[in-house]
Amino acid sequence: MLLKDIAKIVGVSSAAVSYVLNEHPMAARIGKEVAEKIRKTATELNYQPNQIARSLKTQKTYTIGLIVADIANPFSAQIARIIEDAAKQQGYTVLFGSSDENPEKEQGLIRTMMHRQVDGIIIAAVGHSEEQLHDLESRGLPFVLIDRYFPGENFSYVAIDNYRATYEAVQLLLSKGRTRIGLVSLETELFHLLERNRGYREALETHAIPIQPAFQHSVPLHRLRDEVEAGISRMLEAEEPIDALLFTTNLLALHGLRALKLRQIEIPRDIAVIAFDEADFYDLFPVSVTHISQPLEELGLAATDSIIREIARKGKPTQVLLPARLVLGASSG
Repeated sequence: MLLKDIAKIVGVSSAAVSYVLNEHPMAARIGKEVAEKIRKTATELNYQPNQIARSLKTQKTYTIGLIVADIANPFSAQIARIIEDAAKQQGYTVLFGSSDENPEKEQGLIRTMMHRQVDGIIIAAVGHSEEQLHDLESRGLPFVLIDRYFPGENFSYVAIDNYRATYEAVQLLLSKGRTRIGLVSLETELFHLLERNRGYREALETHAIPIQPAFQHSVPLHRLRDEVEAGISRMLEAEEPIDALLFTTNLLALHGLRALKLRQIEIPRDIAVIAFDEADFYDLFPVSVTHISQPLEELGLAATDSIIREIARKGKPTQVLLPARLVLGASSG
């Protein structure tokens, strides 16, 4: 089935059919009823566009690579779906890969996507990958960082203002009269997670609350459950124990809430709790969990728009920090 066959049935030119089916800007000049008839006819006749011919003509494959930390993680999975849907509306297909926070695996995925001739890549970059990103930049392949970025680098990125979100969470706890606030975070050098730690520290400093090292516990990624429990135990057994806890990821919150339940700690009477990010398991907890909600829809849409602009070589690098939202539950008191 060719474009001219659809054009003959509908009674329009082949160019008009091409504009509509390829979502070309010129399609806006074609009436909605005619455009809908073109799409319906194409579907009925099982029309399949010749992607190879299209690529040869435009020098584009209309594919975007997406590298996330772990596609099994709900955060990554939701972002991937949002980007896939947004890219499809722009005529692009998305190829996925998980880096598992491994620089070598990330580099391998970048090479694979380059071999597949993607038009651009959206990357949740692993730590210390600036050099390979500069290499990618020198090869002329457009890319946009999502969720993570490197301060001082001129790469395009779309991320969350992690510092401000955590700062405001600590302020909320302080406003409830909680002054011995514990922090459970990941043992990492990723900038966006370090920004969460900085927000915690500076909120305490602003309110002249002494920062106590014993109330800060960093957990290795491969020993989450045991280390979270050990850190919380230490904070609870201090001479003046904590009266609030802030978890910088939802996985840390999962293990932390379990540890508090096993110790029969009543939330928020004994300890107030705030977690970073949403999670389905919060619904299973007897107390609604106050958490920092990341604008995933905005994040995914902005990253998709940014990479398409990069592919089109329009404008300067885009650097966007989106605000998060504090969702109040009973756990913060």
